[in-house]
Amino acid sequence: MNKNLIPLTLGGLGIGITEFVMMGLLPDISKDLNVTIPEAGHLISAYALGVVIGAPLLIMIAGKYPPKKILIALMVMFTVFNAFSAFAPTFNTLFVARLLSGLPHGAFFGVGSVVASRIAEKGKAAQAVSLMFMGLTIANIVGVPLGTYIGHNFSWRISFAVVVFVGLVTLLSLKLWLPALEATKNRDLKAELSFFKKREAWIIIVMISIGTGGLFTWYSYIAPLMTDVAGFASNSVTYILMLAGFGMMVGNYIGGILADKFSPAKASAALLLTMVITLIIVHFVSANQPLALIMTFITGAVSFALAAPIQMLMIQSAKGSEMLAASASQASFNIGNALGAFFGGLPLVYGFDYTAPAYVGAAMALVGAFFAFWLIKRNASKTEIAGSEIKEKYILQH
Repeated sequence: MNKNLIPLTLGGLGIGITEFVMMGLLPDISKDLNVTIPEAGHLISAYALGVVIGAPLLIMIAGKYPPKKILIALMVMFTVFNAFSAFAPTFNTLFVARLLSGLPHGAFFGVGSVVASRIAEKGKAAQAVSLMFMGLTIANIVGVPLGTYIGHNFSWRISFAVVVFVGLVTLLSLKLWLPALEATKNRDLKAELSFFKKREAWIIIVMISIGTGGLFTWYSYIAPLMTDVAGFASNSVTYILMLAGFGMMVGNYIGGILADKFSPAKASAALLLTMVITLIIVHFVSANQPLALIMTFITGAVSFALAAPIQMLMIQSAKGSEMLAASASQASFNIGNALGAFFGGLPLVYGFDYTAPAYVGAAMALVGAFFAFWLIKRNASKTEIAGSEIKEKYILQH
């Protein structure tokens, strides 16, 4: 790995732990703070809401500064707000702390994606971005299972203390290793915001917001799915989360290759359709322990293979507004987080078992695939029109 990318990977590690450890800690937090598991699931939505608010807002405020300074400031915010989470005395204060913790998330990945693509080798921009997202997969292999184990056996508050430690290490690595790239010169915020006037931008945003919700209908309730339906002991959840994390690492690597080899839009469409199939299978096989474990790995791989393609899709469609667009994709991803946790929890409220969220997730992924194919068709039409115009111009000239 390029040493310059290590700080971004570490940042992804810390963000990945704080975002995904909540899924494994829901039973512990609900018990400690005297709320139901679906109510504790609102903490997932709170973090996602923070990402949605913070991603574009912080980029608009800080975009004129050099990327290195922006990333350091964002990681300071991340570390402080996660410390608040560790000491939150009530459910309501934890809700607010989680919302604040989410504020720097999207902006960090937005700026980090642009930095990674700038320092990448030619033709390997998506793979460089996937190395940043590798921190998220490492979080799911090591950090999230460790945080879940600590939460089950000691206290969920210590799990957030681990996040604070990772944040401090990331700050040091950003200071030492991240290249000091220049700030965007002659920045025109109004011109950057004009990106959101494009229909293409909103097709991508809706695709990500709904499509990736399929992942979170499954992952938000993976702990009770594996204990109540598959019949695993609660102390096995740690190892199951590690298995999901290995799947995410493999999928993240494959997703970067697919986006570079084909196109981000085609890779996104294919992966969203694959997610539909895997979630339907999850619904039917979760009562069988060996098959449940196999599908945990596969579903993790398929869902996280989307990370690099959707990020590159947004960056490539926003020339001159790359940071803002990349942060918007992260905001959209976390809208999917919030929608997935919310809609996935609705069947549970009405008495269905923990396999029901997978059906909801399959439907969301299918809607996301529809928008991905719409985007592909729209881009093909634009290319065809541009080709016709060039051909007509050539005929007239000759």
